[in-house]
Amino acid sequence: MMIGESLCVGVLGAGLIVGAGFCGVCTGTSAFAAGDVGLMCALGLFLYLLLVRAGRAMVGIVAILAVGIALRTPRIAAGVVFTARGQERSVVVTSVQANEEAPGVRGRYFWSVEYRDGAPSSARIWRGVHTVHPAGDELALVYDPKGLVPPRGVEGATSVTDALTGLAGWVASLLVACVIAVVRSFRPLYSPGRPGSDRTGDQSATRTNRP
Repeated sequence: MMIGESLCVGVLGAGLIVGAGFCGVCTGTSAFAAGDVGLMCALGLFLYLLLVRAGRAMVGIVAILAVGIALRTPRIAAGVVFTARGQERSVVVTSVQANEEAPGVRGRYFWSVEYRDGAPSSARIWRGVHTVHPAGDELALVYDPKGLVPPRGVEGATSVTDALTGLAGWVASLLVACVIAVVRSFRPLYSPGRPGSDRTGDQSATRTNRP
């Protein structure tokens, strides 16, 4: 019973978080694509473990893993979309702006671009560009013909296979942490030799709060 419940919690939680990220990229829904819904699913998993009185240490580990998955999944899902149907084109940088709204983030710039034929573009590029390009430089972009995923640069693009493998490692870690957390929320109600036990070896269990 304990193992079954813990596996169900882990699979359901991880499935909802990952599914929210991929759903956002496939539908273009901003709340899903930004990871907000995935974070809400992570919060739901966190609250469930608190309600069943799982150990605080394991709840913290689950929370970190769940939030990490929620933030990583939309980017990985976008990479999958680009691999499946993305197209490349060259654009010309018209202006460069440092990210002043997030001073804690170093080395992030936004590039305003236009197409090589002079047609303007409303896209502001920051993902996938790892070299500072002045105005007039050309950038290679990959874009989604359906317009559901914002375009990004192709510099230093990470292999989708490697990204999915990394995500699978996070999900596996979350499943293990959920199993341990839920199982540790139970303790034997009766144990051999405990005063007040009705019978020796009774395996009944109840939940307890473990650190």
